[in-house]
Amino acid sequence: MRAIGRRYITIGIVTGVLALSACGSESKRSQSDNTVDSVTLTNRGSDTIVNLALAWAEAYHIVYPDVSISVTGGGSGTGIAAMINGTVDIANASRKMKDKEISNAKDNGFVPLEYAIARDGIAVIVHPQNPVNRLTLQQLSDIFSGKVTNWIDVGGEDRPIVCLSREVNSGTHVYFLETVVRMGNKKDETFFAPSTLLLPSSEGIISEVSHNPNAIGYDGLGYVTEAVKTIAVAPDYTSPYISPTIENVINNSYPISRSLYMYVSSEPTGYTKDYIDWIYSSEAQLIVKELGFVPVN
Repeated sequence: MRAIGRRYITIGIVTGVLALSACGSESKRSQSDNTVDSVTLTNRGSDTIVNLALAWAEAYHIVYPDVSISVTGGGSGTGIAAMINGTVDIANASRKMKDKEISNAKDNGFVPLEYAIARDGIAVIVHPQNPVNRLTLQQLSDIFSGKVTNWIDVGGEDRPIVCLSREVNSGTHVYFLETVVRMGNKKDETFFAPSTLLLPSSEGIISEVSHNPNAIGYDGLGYVTEAVKTIAVAPDYTSPYISPTIENVINNSYPISRSLYMYVSSEPTGYTKDYIDWIYSSEAQLIVKELGFVPVN
C-alpha cells in the first residue's frame, strides 16, 4: 500500500540528512551521554498517525541510537487512555482530548499538554467507477446518517449506498462524526446510520472502497491511493467544491481538515522533551510532507 511504501521511501530520502545532522546535534541533547546506555520511549494511539510515528521513530533512532521509540496504534482513545493511566510516555491523537478525558487525567494527578504536530485532510472516497464527483457537507451528513440511502439521490446511479467508517475508538471517527455528520453543531445528537460498516484501520477502508462500487468512506490524505476516487466537498450549495489536496489543506479551503496531536501527561523533560522538540525540526517535518500530511511549519 502506498502509505506504507512512502514510509520506507521517506526514510531513505532523509537518512543522509539525518546522519549529517547527527554529527553536530549531540550537544543539543538535554541528557548526558553517560546517564544510561539506552532508553525506550512508549508512543501509542491514533492509527492515522501510526505510520508517521513509525517513520519518525526510525529516523530519530538513526540520529540518536541510544533512544528507541516503541510505537503502537489502537486508536486515539486508546492512546489517550494509556496516557491518563500513566502507562505511555506520549499519546497520539487525531482529535483533541475531550473534557471528560482531561478531567480524568487531572483526577490521576496529571495536567496533559497538547502538541499539534501535523495537519491532515480527511478525504471522502468512493470507487473509481462511481460517477459522483462532488458532494456538499449536508449531502455527506445525510448519507452517513442514513437519510439518503441510494446514489441516485445525489446524482449517481440507482444503487444502494454502503457507508464505511472507522471504529468508535478512532479519533478520525469522532472528528468525522462531529464535523460532517453533525455539521459542527455541538448540540446535534445525530449518529452514523446503524447499517454503517465499522472497520478497524484506514487501510481496511481503502481496500473495501476499492472493491465495492457502492461504498463510500473517509480516510486521511496520507492513506489515499490510486485505487479509490476522492470527492470534492463544498460547505454548502452556494460555495465552491474543493478537492482534498495538501495545497487546499494548507490554504484552509478544504472544509474537512484538522490538526494531529501528541499528548503528554505533564511538562516533558529529558528524553521525552528532546524527542518532541525534534519533531518540530525541518528533518522531522520533511517526513510529514513525504507521507502525505501537512507540516506545521
